[in-house]
Formats: sequence, structure tokens, C-alpha cells
Amino acid sequence: MTGPARSLEIERKYDVEADTPLPEWTALPGIARQGEPEPRALDARYLDTDDGALARAATALRRRTGGPDAGWHIKQSTAEGKHETIWPLDDAEADEADGEDPVVPDAIIAALAGVAAPPFRQLARIRNARTAYALYDDAGGVVAEFVDDRVDATDVRRGATASWREWELELGPAAPTDPAARAELFAAADALVEAVGGRVAASDSKLARTLGGAVPTPPTPGKH
Repeated sequence: MTGPARSLEIERKYDVEADTPLPEWTALPGIARQGEPEPRALDARYLDTDDGALARAATALRRRTGGPDAGWHIKQSTAEGKHETIWPLDDAEADEADGEDPVVPDAIIAALAGVAAPPFRQLARIRNARTAYALYDDAGGVVAEFVDDRVDATDVRRGATASWREWELELGPAAPTDPAARAELFAAADALVEAVGGRVAASDSKLARTLGGAVPTPPTPGKH
């Protein structure tokens, strides 16, 4: 397993209906162009200990296939955003059979030392038909990525299933660094979404929504 990549996710999620039309994102401050749609088929299995140690630490562990960041992900929610560490999947690593708990690699177990210890059990599986759009500034930098997600989720322990559509707007490398400018960008995005019939999401986590809100997370920066 190769070494991990680390990033800080600063994003806003929105609840929308199945037929909600997409906003015109070039109306946002600093957005000059919207990229072409990029379809992604994502399949994520989330794990925790039997006593929910990761949930108590506002941390999520998942193994995801599909998309540009397939691999093992550790996400820790904080007041500034979500700190994410990703280990790419090895080429020889095969998908686990349906219903089986993924085998957590030693590198992941070591990274979670002091937070949670094995065994880790599968608690949710979330399949997502995603369409992603890069939002560019005048210089061609990516200010944000907008994704339109159609989600099919299973609470493995209860056997409960749910489907919904949601949007995410995640800041990119060319996003403003000033907190006030970021808040202005998100406020403008909120207004665009509300104008087409959407709203700021009631939950900032697909896992929490799948499990009925059982995963505590701090507020997202700029969220009202």
C-alpha cells in the first residue's frame, strides 16, 4: 500500500428533489466557467467498532471504489472542515464480496491507533451515481467542485435502505482563503440553490443520514 494523501475538505451540502434543476454556477462570485459533466460510479463501505469508537471521535472510515480517489479514507470532522487521509487501493486488491466486512490494512489500523482498535465491522454501504463539475476562475483555476449525487444507501446492521439526491459544493485550490470571502461564496451558493428549490442539507454526512443521524459531527465552517 502506497503512502497516503491528506487534504482539508471545506464544503456545503444541499438537499434537493429528484427533479430539481441545476443552478447556473457562473453566477457565483469568481466563477467564470463551468466544466463538462464527469460521471462517477462510487461504492463505499463504512466501518466502525462494535461500540462506535469512531463515531464518538467524529471520525469515519470507509473503503471506496470508483472515481479519482478510490481507496481507504479516514475523515475526521472538525470546526474548520473535514480532514481526510486517503490510501489508494493496490492494483491487485480485489473488491470484497457483498455482505463481507472489508479487511482493514495494517496501515489504516496504525493510523487509527489511539482512536479505535480492531475489529472493525461494516455498518453501512453507500452507492452513489455522481456527476461532477469543476468551477473555474478567469485564470483556469478550480475554485470549487460541484457534484450532483443520487444515493442508494444501506444500514447494514438494521437492513434498512434509503435513496435520495443531494448536492455538494467543495472548495478547490483556487478558492478564496479569507474566511469572509469564503462565507460570501457559500452565501451566494445558498441563494442560488434556494432559487431553484433546494436548501442547505439537514445533515452534512451521508453516513449520518444512512444511520438515522447517529454520527455526531461539528458544524461546517460558514454554515448557518
